[in-house]
Amino acid sequence: MPFNRLDANLSASPQLTPHDVATAAAEGFRTIIDNRPDDEEPGQPSAATIEAAAREHGLAFIHIPVVPGTVSDGQAAAMVRALAEEPGPALGYCRSGTRAATLWALAQSGKVAPDTLINTARSAGYDLEALRPRLQPV
Repeated sequence: MPFNRLDANLSASPQLTPHDVATAAAEGFRTIIDNRPDDEEPGQPSAATIEAAAREHGLAFIHIPVVPGTVSDGQAAAMVRALAEEPGPALGYCRSGTRAATLWALAQSGKVAPDTLINTARSAGYDLEALRPRLQPV
């Protein structure tokens, strides 16, 4: 399972399994952030299943479910709080990792230049170019 580093405090990943949570703990992650709604796809592990695996390995767990293409300012604010309040580094996941990367970029908006956020995400395998208007300083 690829854990794609976005910065020192967050990496993004596709859907995790309980085994992946064990690997994440062994690699030093301290928080799991689930950005996927339950039952989005048949057979995906539930948030409760991943939370139980996280707790078993001493990791914090946060659930910020995002329907694809509908990232709200409230969800971005929840990501800001999670990254500020939970122990790092954190591993965010969804189906592909793009929603986790999107929330990370929105959480950094205003602190990091849009080009830097988009290029960093691209280097990690995520295309956030369509997010550019929301990353512009107001």
